[in-house]
Amino acid sequence: MKRHQTLQDLSREHHTALTLALAARRAADSGDPRQVEASARKCGAVFASSLEPHFVVEETTLLPAMARAGEQALVARTLREHDALRALCGELAAGDAATLQRFAELLSAHVRFEERQLFAAAQAALEP
Repeated sequence: MKRHQTLQDLSREHHTALTLALAARRAADSGDPRQVEASARKCGAVFASSLEPHFVVEETTLLPAMARAGEQALVARTLREHDALRALCGELAAGDAATLQRFAELLSAHVRFEERQLFAAAQAALEP
């Protein structure tokens, strides 16, 4: 689906998140503590450099506009998932496979939710 111009950068950034989630899932499934630890470190670094700034843009621009458009349920879910991902990211330092797996699953599901539901609703609201 062609995204509205105001959503294109955010949508492109989702590719980075999905790639990260897939790599994290593979590392968690590997059973290799070194792979899990390395992936957890990478997730933390990418979260800080890419995902957190992405969340901030959504939270300061897109979500307020969506709330004004009456999409409180979508906004609330997005914020809950952002908070959950931030919390899981903070737990990644422990380097355990279960946390890495939860992080990967939630990140992947969150991106798909945003692309399929949040951005679809935003696109409809942004159309002239």
